[in-house]
Amino acid sequence: MKSFRDYYPLIVLIGILFGFAIYAVRYIRATSFVIEGTRYYNLFDDAMISMRYAWNLAHGNGLVWNTGERVEGFSNPLWVFFMAFWHLLPLSQPEISLAMQISGGVFLSLNLVIIYKIIRQFTDDLLSIGTALTMTAFYGPLNIWGLLGTEVSVLTFLVSFSVLITLFLAHNTHYRYLLYFLLGFSTLIRIDMVVTAVLIVGFLVFTDRQKWHSHLGWGISVLAFVLVGQTLLRYWYYEEWLPNTYTLKITGFSSTLRIARGIWVLFELAWQMNWVLFLLPLAVLLFRQDKSIWLLLLVFVGQIVYSTYVGGDAWEHRGGANRFISIAIPLWFTLFGMTVASIRKSVEKSMQFKSWGIRASYVVALILVGFSIWNVNFLKADYRSIERWLLQRKPLYVESHEKYIRTALILNRITQPGTKIAVIAAGTIPYYLPDRYFIDLLGKTDKIIAQQPIKSPISLAGLADIRPGHMKWDYAHSIGTLRPDVIVQLWEEDYKSAEPYLSEYQLVAIEGLPFYIKTNSPQIRWDIIEELSGDVSDEFFALIPIGR
Repeated sequence: MKSFRDYYPLIVLIGILFGFAIYAVRYIRATSFVIEGTRYYNLFDDAMISMRYAWNLAHGNGLVWNTGERVEGFSNPLWVFFMAFWHLLPLSQPEISLAMQISGGVFLSLNLVIIYKIIRQFTDDLLSIGTALTMTAFYGPLNIWGLLGTEVSVLTFLVSFSVLITLFLAHNTHYRYLLYFLLGFSTLIRIDMVVTAVLIVGFLVFTDRQKWHSHLGWGISVLAFVLVGQTLLRYWYYEEWLPNTYTLKITGFSSTLRIARGIWVLFELAWQMNWVLFLLPLAVLLFRQDKSIWLLLLVFVGQIVYSTYVGGDAWEHRGGANRFISIAIPLWFTLFGMTVASIRKSVEKSMQFKSWGIRASYVVALILVGFSIWNVNFLKADYRSIERWLLQRKPLYVESHEKYIRTALILNRITQPGTKIAVIAAGTIPYYLPDRYFIDLLGKTDKIIAQQPIKSPISLAGLADIRPGHMKWDYAHSIGTLRPDVIVQLWEEDYKSAEPYLSEYQLVAIEGLPFYIKTNSPQIRWDIIEELSGDVSDEFFALIPIGR
């Protein structure tokens, strides 16, 4: 018969789930804002690119960014379909964004349950359980990606769930078919989930000698079927073998420079977290010889290697784990929790602590855990990151999101349907103006730009300035050839090179925001511009899409 003490781990889980729910609600509220009497909920701008695809899909225009143009400017197909589902319901655009944010919170909550079950496969120690769950629940970068509408939330859940099922296979091999399906399914959400899938299948091949042939045959076959299937569908629909986002980020980018940048990203993350804390989970190997520990290490290290190979993400200047590493970081926190608990027990045993000593060891361990939670959220050694984490300051990206919505509302007033508008931030502004034609200056939805070489420093000294996916632009093509009626944004790194193509444009400032308007364009409502425009300086203003 179970005693009340046996329910302590479950009570810890419920308490942390409750705390996370409160935090998620407050975070979502803090990332919203009111403009002209309407409260807007908005997602990370890359997620809003997917939302425009979802809007077009739900409204019968196809899986496109601009109606009639087939360019795969997203890398998360099933997530786009999930977004499209919400567009079929009688919800306003801000409400759909809210639904996506709530969905992210649900997936992150489910991930906490899975992490709890993973830990219970190894230990019932409350310190280990509480540490892993708390660090996962309140890790700022993971919550940013998960609660701002990216697919990170569901991928984090699927990575953890796949690891849990793999652990279950040691006791019940019937779960293996579910695992194969789950791994294949996850690559439909984002194709680079093939990294985790291959690593898990490989782990089973080398550790489950009795059924290695089944794991290899079924695991690889399911993966191959899904990957080949989606590749053929892509070629049929977009006439490209790979997503345009892959072409944009990888082609024309020196592999040496790309990997060097990825290594820099890893060292930057480790330095921010504190090298000791970052490497501490490896010490679990000194206390446990369980081969299952290697599974957690393997999956996390796999995501680090992948992040290094692709050169990291575009947002590391904000600090913390990027989108590739974040989906596996709960496994790292799980190992961290087990390591801290193991060290405490080892000290207790070696020092032969009595009751007071045991209590003191727990206090010291809890202080270490508290410091660790604070430290991993102390991004870029900037105390403002702690204030944002505690929601005492506006969370990251909110100010730029508000600027984008204001820009979209102004454009809706000063332009007519069909107007050509050039942007850098290709998510929020185009999403709120679905009947306008948009030009993506950085090429995520432009095949011509995506195939060009990068325009970033080619020396190792410029690693910190490299922004994958934001290193290609061609104003001769985007402005000179495509001739937009309005230019909303130019890339912050190189707006001067656009000047030769701006002779036909007039700079106006509306509500403090700059716009280049094509002179005598019939698509522009000049009477409204005269009412709204104010004085501008001769200096060119560039709307910075990421709000540094």
